Amino acid sequence: MEQTFVEKMNKSLTDLKMEIISKLLVSNEDFKKIVEGMDPKDLADIASDDIDRKMIEALGSQDLKRLKLIDSALTRIQQGKYGLCVKCGKRIPQDRLEAIPYALMCVECKTEEERRNR
Repeated sequence: MEQTFVEKMNKSLTDLKMEIISKLLVSNEDFKKIVEGMDPKDLADIASDDIDRKMIEALGSQDLKRLKLIDSALTRIQQGKYGLCVKCGKRIPQDRLEAIPYALMCVECKTEEERRNR
């Protein structure tokens, strides 16, 4: 996979993560108090750290799931495994990654999984 595309996706994932954290900051005073005084560059790492149980409680289940998927994708970028299906190992098409930057599976494997879960 092209390095420029991976860098673009890294930025996109980091932006999505910051968006979720910012939404949380706006909607939850307790979390805002935890974050106050922290270095702004540390904000991107907040979701990864188990700072306080209140953060988990404040996050909606959808946001929490997305945050975990984003963190997983960022880890795969660091490991050089971003863009590979975790089930079959094939490359995930760039169009899919642009639509869902934290996608874990190729379309075929994801479709198969969704059929099984019905």
